[in-house]
Formats: sequence, C-alpha cells, structure tokens
Amino acid sequence: MSLTELITGVEAHEMVLTVFNADSDAADDLRERFADRNLIVTEGTTIDGPEEYVVLSKGEEFITAASLDEIRNPTLDADPHFEGGRHRAILDHLDETMFTSYDAKQMVAASREIEDRAWRIGAGQLHAGFQNISIIESQLDVYEQLASKRNLDVHAYGYPDIDVPSHEGFTVHIERAEEIARSWFVIYDGAGVDSNKCALLAEEREPREFYGFWTYDPSTVDWILDHLNSTYGMVETDGGR
Repeated sequence: MSLTELITGVEAHEMVLTVFNADSDAADDLRERFADRNLIVTEGTTIDGPEEYVVLSKGEEFITAASLDEIRNPTLDADPHFEGGRHRAILDHLDETMFTSYDAKQMVAASREIEDRAWRIGAGQLHAGFQNISIIESQLDVYEQLASKRNLDVHAYGYPDIDVPSHEGFTVHIERAEEIARSWFVIYDGAGVDSNKCALLAEEREPREFYGFWTYDPSTVDWILDHLNSTYGMVETDGGR
C-alpha cells in the first residue's frame, strides 16, 4: 500500500455527525465549522432523549456521542493541535477524518505542531516530506534547529529539483518517486511512546491545495514510518543530486 492509497482509504470512510433535539442553526453552524472535512452533518429528533446532543457514526457503526455545547465551545476547535490530553469525545474521533483543500499556510501550521512536539520531547524520529528539495532549502534553519537535539533523529524527503543544499545534523532522502513529489507529511514516532505519536499526511491534488488527514493513532503512525523506512533508502548528506 502506498501513501496515496492510505489517504484514499481514509477518504472512503466518510463519517456522519447527527445533531439531535436542537434548532437548525446548530446543524448549520457545525456544517460551516467542518466544511473542510469529509463529514456529513445531519439533523434528528428523539422523543425521550436529552436536549442538544450529537452522535458521530460511520456507516451503521456508532462511534461516540457528546453534548452540543461540548462541540460548539470555541476553545475546542477542530484544527490539529496534537495535544491529546485536551481532546473531547467527538473531536478525538475526528483525527482521521479527511480534510479538504488546505492551502500551504494551513499545512505549515499543522506541520509546526508536530515539529514542536518533537522539539519539546527531544528524542525519537521525525520524518518530513517536502515534495521538492528546493522546499527543504527554505526550511534549513528550522530543521537544523530540530536536529540540534542530540537524541532526535531527523529525516527530510524530496524530489531533486535542485542540488541538495549544504546542511547539518539531519538526513536528506533524495527520491524521484511520484508519491514523494506529491505528498506533504510530517511523522513523529513519539520516542517510542504511543501517546506521543502523531502524523500529518496529505497529497497535492490541485496546485497548492492539499487533501489528507492527521492522526494520533499509534498503529497508523507506525505503518507510515515502516513504509518510509522500507521503501526509501537512498540518502544524501553532503550535497549533490
């Protein structure tokens, strides 16, 4: 399975968020809030149920439920912040829901969250796919700083559109594979601790528009890392193509 196939698999499992016993404005608010997600928001009513609650489901499978107030609370946004302890029931289960049409600014913001976690823990492995070597060049300061953490092993991947720039402390993987040229990813192994693992994976389907997901699921993070380690072995550390 490729990175693209993994993204497609997540995309195929569309979730449904049903708002029960609330006014129609509540459902409209949630549709707007999750407009960039592969998520259907519907409305429902129950005779004896509580007021204003939501249910998250996938096909016929019930996933979780929560109060509407919990979801509408403005301090609990749906953007990736990679602090699992702050999650609530619904948002925690939306981590592998597809996002759509993220621009480069949104992707950078999500990437920085993972890089920040790796920096704070200061150990383990961080793997980042930049699409092109030229983009790695623009991020040298950030990645050399990350690599200054002695126990943090940093890897960067890119298609060789330019010569590899001089760099220190981290490994550059020169790859001509299509999935590397199309994919933006930042994967952190959590220094072997499952609760610290996180990943962002997306592909560019339109010019600078990215479709993908973020995840805190240890098995998904491990699969991506295994795929990268087993598929891409060509390494360049001293410049050149």
